[in-house]
Amino acid sequence: MAVPKKKTSNAKRDQRKAHWKRTAALEAQKALSLGKSVLSGRSNSFVYPQDEEEDDEE
Repeated sequence: MAVPKKKTSNAKRDQRKAHWKRTAALEAQKALSLGKSVLSGRSNSFVYPQDEEEDDEE
């Protein structure tokens, strides 16, 4: 006969949610930083393909 699983504790649930949110926040911060870097035009390490196409047309 099937037996129900044990209930996950609130602490464990909150710990998992906090980890997910922390990871998401770090990735969002990286994306924002990269976007700012690209838009500033001072980035030397990031290759932006559309800029190359515009340079080829000139």
